[in-house]
Amino acid sequence: MAIKPAPVPSLYECSVTAVAKYYNYFKRDLRDLPETILFDVYMNLYNQNKSCILVVEFGDLDVFSKLLKITNSRVMLIKCFQALQCHGTSLAYDLAQSYKIKAFYCQEKYCVSLKDSTIDIGIRLGGFLIDTGWFLESITVLTKCKELCLTLADNLPAWKKILECCHKLLHAETIYSQFDTAILTKKLAEETVQKLKRSGEHLCFAGIYTQFSIHAFYLSNYQLAYEWSAMAVQELSPNSCSRVTVETLSQASKSCVVKREFRLAQALVRLAVYLAGETFGHQHLKYADALRDYGFYLLNSDSMKDSVTVYQKALKLKKAIYGDKNLHVAALKEDLAYALYVHEYSSGRFNTASHHASQAIETFSKLLPEGHLMLASAHRVKALILEEIALDHMSQYMETQSKLLGEAERLHQNALRLCLAAFGEDNVQTAKHYGNLGRLYQSMKKYQEAEQMHLKAIEIKERLLGPDDYEVGLSVGHLASLYNYHMEEYRKAEKLYFRSINISLKLFSETYSGLEYDYRGLVHVYTHLGEMENAHDYKVTIDRWKTLREEHESKERAPLEHHEPSCSLATIQESMMNVERPLLLP
Repeated sequence: MAIKPAPVPSLYECSVTAVAKYYNYFKRDLRDLPETILFDVYMNLYNQNKSCILVVEFGDLDVFSKLLKITNSRVMLIKCFQALQCHGTSLAYDLAQSYKIKAFYCQEKYCVSLKDSTIDIGIRLGGFLIDTGWFLESITVLTKCKELCLTLADNLPAWKKILECCHKLLHAETIYSQFDTAILTKKLAEETVQKLKRSGEHLCFAGIYTQFSIHAFYLSNYQLAYEWSAMAVQELSPNSCSRVTVETLSQASKSCVVKREFRLAQALVRLAVYLAGETFGHQHLKYADALRDYGFYLLNSDSMKDSVTVYQKALKLKKAIYGDKNLHVAALKEDLAYALYVHEYSSGRFNTASHHASQAIETFSKLLPEGHLMLASAHRVKALILEEIALDHMSQYMETQSKLLGEAERLHQNALRLCLAAFGEDNVQTAKHYGNLGRLYQSMKKYQEAEQMHLKAIEIKERLLGPDDYEVGLSVGHLASLYNYHMEEYRKAEKLYFRSINISLKLFSETYSGLEYDYRGLVHVYTHLGEMENAHDYKVTIDRWKTLREEHESKERAPLEHHEPSCSLATIQESMMNVERPLLLP
């Protein structure tokens, strides 16, 4: 077989390589080159491992702001920037501080064009720092940018800049758990939206409505998140920005998942994945983001194996761009760890899940201040895994078991403390942590404490989500298990199992995986009550469930084999048309 000769580099490529090779001779004149040429020279330096040169060049805000104008090679710039950050540099911090100084001096001047250009730099830099996972530095930049925006004349161009800045700032503050300042940013954004609407200017508000949805979602206000997402989806059109469209559809899918609108969630996320792949390509970060939200849908719709597959693909894509020292990667490792924990729950093979959870915690601990809320969820996942590993140890390893359970309790308690500090008692996340402690105390044979935790979790969830929500059913099932297997309160357990089963059947179907635990629980209940006919009936029910489950799984296709979306945007918009709308500030 003939070997194809290597492609001959073009004259332009040879020129760029030569300039990069002899950088010291040309560095005084480089910054006067057009942005595209300058970008290519720097990427050539990156490929030659000239990190020291790049740190100096990228650390200059005026130079870096030129590179931010190159949008068609964004992933390459992110990869280069992140590689420099991983080498121990403080580029993100240095650029944020440089922008603070620039914005401060600009704020004292009355030159509108200078303010406009500085605001544009802030919006681009803040957005880039969000994309690279440096949220605190992004908040620094965008906060100063917002302050500068508010010094502009009260007119249409200024409102547009304020809204664009608020869009990014609200996202960074929400993801980074700065909820107090996020509320103020959201209020300013709402006021600005009203001004723009009154101006008569026809604008697409899908992006900012999606940020409102994300903010509500993080606060566990799922109904409001759903309503904002419905509004955002209605704002979309074939001419909408591709990035905004994918983000809007993905967030709307997540909002539908927590509202248990699974068919709509599936249509939304598959369209998002399809559009992300078609528009940005299958190696792009937006595609990885869409896959992450697809994994969330699959995990919550009882397709755990497929969820693991999709999360693994998303993690592989993000690691190739960010490396390991990154908050985006750590968050995905946490997602994958939990998916693996759920998927392998019956097998007891938790090594891989434990590895990813530990790596996520390690990265969060290095990149976040002590006591940051982002650690709470990772601690929760690690604690759940440790509990199951402990239960797999036989009696001869009681010392190891006790140590693992003690570590799990420490992690759960820490997660609860962080959640209480951020959200207070009346929050779904707080309730989840109470429920997790209830399960752990059950494993530790602290049955009274376990009952108190489960009852507390159920009370909060019922009050916030209603009596028939999935989360309520989950906690009810756990309390039933406690009464059944440890406290011999069989009639209480029977009643709770029936309630859990009814919730599962209402939300899912007869093939739902969680039904097996409730059916087996009822067999145990009736066996100990001496009601053998009832016990036999539920053994038959389990056999029937297994048959239905196998048939269901045999019909499923691999999650990424769906090349075409199942619904069009217009069909989805029609489905969401009658969702109640949240009120904007007057």
